[in-house]
Amino acid sequence: MSYPTILEVVPGSPADIAGLLVGDELVAVNGVSPTDVIEYQQLIDDDDPEMVVRRSGVEVEVVVDKPVARPLGIRLNASIFDRVQTCDNHCEFCFIYQLPPGMRKSLYLKDDDYRLSFLYGNFTTLTRFTELDLARVVEEKLGPLYVSIHATDPVVRTRMLRNPRGATSLRWLRGLLDGDVTVHGQIVLCPGINDDGVLARTCAEIVARYPRLASVGIVPLGLSKYNTETNLVVHTPEGARRDLEIVHTWQERARATLGRRVFFASDEMYLVAGLPFPPTEAYEGYNQHENGIGMVRAFYDELDRIEGGSRYDVPVVTGEWRSIPAAPALGYRAPRHLAADPAGNPVGPAVVLTARYGAAAIEPVRSRLEALSGRAIRLLEVPNDYFAGNVGVAGLMVGDDVRRAIAADTGPAAVYLLPDVALLGDHFLDDVPLADIAAAAPAPVRAVPATVAGLLEGLAA
Repeated sequence: MSYPTILEVVPGSPADIAGLLVGDELVAVNGVSPTDVIEYQQLIDDDDPEMVVRRSGVEVEVVVDKPVARPLGIRLNASIFDRVQTCDNHCEFCFIYQLPPGMRKSLYLKDDDYRLSFLYGNFTTLTRFTELDLARVVEEKLGPLYVSIHATDPVVRTRMLRNPRGATSLRWLRGLLDGDVTVHGQIVLCPGINDDGVLARTCAEIVARYPRLASVGIVPLGLSKYNTETNLVVHTPEGARRDLEIVHTWQERARATLGRRVFFASDEMYLVAGLPFPPTEAYEGYNQHENGIGMVRAFYDELDRIEGGSRYDVPVVTGEWRSIPAAPALGYRAPRHLAADPAGNPVGPAVVLTARYGAAAIEPVRSRLEALSGRAIRLLEVPNDYFAGNVGVAGLMVGDDVRRAIAADTGPAAVYLLPDVALLGDHFLDDVPLADIAAAAPAPVRAVPATVAGLLEGLAA
């Protein structure tokens, strides 16, 4: 087991006063070497924890003077200290198999670790789940967890996961629900494999066998140009409309039986189908907002409230890491360290860089955003040449595509705004630094949260 390293010590915190330093390796707390940040948090919640850290190769004992439940005041460089539980499935639709070569090594890691599901909202198939895992999750109430279901038919699920344990691993889902753990499910919908009648059967069996599931997100298959599975195809508009009809039917049946809709289709499904987004109440609290379900409706809700002069709280991000101060923020949540914007052209519209689906969502309300901000807004759709296929979400925009889109842009621009979900800290998925894009652009480039408030803040800067 490797020891986590302290990345940050909050000035004036108990950890700072006790003399803990950035770069110290955490060896033990109260005589126990924690295996993950969850166990660590439980250990340091006690009063006056006794810690052992390794500093310059020497182990140092530190007693931290603090009351019960007061934050220690450090952030670590990892969430899992032993080994991440990797995925032993070989799902034909897995997007990791559709990545191009040469990307950073961490992007090719397939995890199936329930701890990362709890901390960050990653989906697990439960094929590597054990009795010990179940006992810990139930005892410590590590929820919500996020489980990939795909199909309840054991033959179909085994085929999709390419793992014989796919036929039986949903027994752990029953154990979690019986243990009063909150679980959200997901179905990646692959035309010709688990859609249509298979989808209807899956919905029916979820209502009958797993009625305590908090929600089930239904998202369409994503294919890049690197896909090698010849049996995989994307949704047509007609297919998307047919599957949405099944989802809507089972929403109503679940609401009649269980008192809630349970099933929720992604925004992408509605865009592909050419259908309007459901009303706010149909999302029942946006339980799977970060899974691309209800993002557009939440954006429109936020716009309505801001126009009405009210404060609007966007849906809480998936995962519980915010409640564990020591857990590192990952992905677009990771802090960026860019210098101030270079001087740009103050005359001209603000240009919003976004992907195909983002442009489709923003264009209908662009004039309303202009009225709120007092600025002209121009949308610049960034074609996804890097992944191609049917990839059209903002979170998969890459630096090279953004750079080409800006270089080819001949319109006036006072500032370029891009959604922060496209970034992993300071870099895009293709490892291009945001700073390189900003240095080459004819106007300042800013990453902003993919919310109305974030967009308006970027427009005002």
